[in-house]
Amino acid sequence: MIDRKHIGYAPPPTLWTVEKGRIAFFAKVIGLTDPIHTDEAAAKAAGYRGIVAPPTFFFGAESDAGVSMKMIQEFEIDLGKVLHGEQHFDYHAPVCAGDTLRIETRVTDIYDKKGGLLEFVVRESKVTNQLGEHVADMRGILVVRHG
Repeated sequence: MIDRKHIGYAPPPTLWTVEKGRIAFFAKVIGLTDPIHTDEAAAKAAGYRGIVAPPTFFFGAESDAGVSMKMIQEFEIDLGKVLHGEQHFDYHAPVCAGDTLRIETRVTDIYDKKGGLLEFVVRESKVTNQLGEHVADMRGILVVRHG
């Protein structure tokens, strides 16, 4: 069982610079064709600071920084039993190429179901940009299978 003492766990904030090539690649992979995701002139003509990151784009920031892996190790969770259970985003402002995002994450709950056969670790993250704007909130749930 995951020790409930980890509720409130908050790793150091992640700082992540948004790169336009990565935005364009992500947009292509998920099938977006709107030029605001690949063409700076089109993005600026539409009123943005630069190329616009598609929804869910910055989910990768915590992965890049190793936040999930560090948490799994600190909580002594067997990686082979981990599933991605849920992801939720609330957007407040656009994220653009060149932005530096600050992602502050904390564990808000740990609970079990099915008599302890499944455990859930709930993480909530606040995302701000270099201008201090609150651009998004993320909520993710890791599921740990036992038995």
